[in-house]
Amino acid sequence: MRLKHHLLDVFTERPLAGNPLAVVLGADGLEPARMQEIAREFNLSETVFVLEPRDPVNTARVRIFTPALELPFAGHPTIGASALIAFERARDILGQAPLRVVLEEDVGAIVCEVSRVKGVLHAQFVAPRLPEIIDAPFDIPRLAASLGLAVEDIGFDDHRPLLASAGLAFAFVPVASRAALNRVKPDIAGLAAALPMQRPAINLYTRETTDPANHVQARVFVPGLGAHEDPATGSAAAAFAAVAHKFERPEDGEHGLRIEQGHAMGRPSLIALTLRIEGGALTQVSVGGASVIVGEGVLSL
Repeated sequence: MRLKHHLLDVFTERPLAGNPLAVVLGADGLEPARMQEIAREFNLSETVFVLEPRDPVNTARVRIFTPALELPFAGHPTIGASALIAFERARDILGQAPLRVVLEEDVGAIVCEVSRVKGVLHAQFVAPRLPEIIDAPFDIPRLAASLGLAVEDIGFDDHRPLLASAGLAFAFVPVASRAALNRVKPDIAGLAAALPMQRPAINLYTRETTDPANHVQARVFVPGLGAHEDPATGSAAAAFAAVAHKFERPEDGEHGLRIEQGHAMGRPSLIALTLRIEGGALTQVSVGGASVIVGEGVLSL
């Protein structure tokens, strides 16, 4: 079996930054166990397998694997796969007008809009479900110790640690400064014990950014999902909308947040998060970003 694949950098406009992604095309003949083996071979945070859609009205079906397990949904694979599919199938049209791509993922059909501006691919999707806050207790001293931080480094203004999910649960931990964020050195065993969740996944964030045009800088660690630090995490960004809504209490209308990530890894990334507020309630969340195709090849299996 010979399968074409592409390598992309997602949530960046330049190669060798952002979050790497492998996309394997024409994967209908692969069993899930084989997909998992291929994901381990690439050893990236996620690998996407593109299949024919179950419903022909949709563009494609995709399955997403980390090196350790399959995910029902993930943000940077959705952004990268939709951008690649649009480029592969309609690159001439793509330069003239945005294209609608509908991906079947385990959480449901996800509607993406893909455009090409000055040669750069951009994609945006509406989160398949609204993020929610999950009520869970945090032991702040234990959490701080597992991160290599002092208790006073945790929190700012009204922001405090909590769990939120838009399909995948993350512990969101506000950090008082970018200096403290850069000092974080997680003890993975200690972190797993400190977090009130089965598979540890943590998003640390601060208001201090590298680029003053952005709003938040984040670091995301996902040892429970088969990776350690992640350069850009769209599913965490989608869940962060619930955090921003709870603590910032934005007025009705649309609000954009620009989230920096990956700076501590030397892979700077930028995630565009859009919140729609109606009657004080969060009614829609969109995640967007750029993608760069950096390579292609053939798997011989």
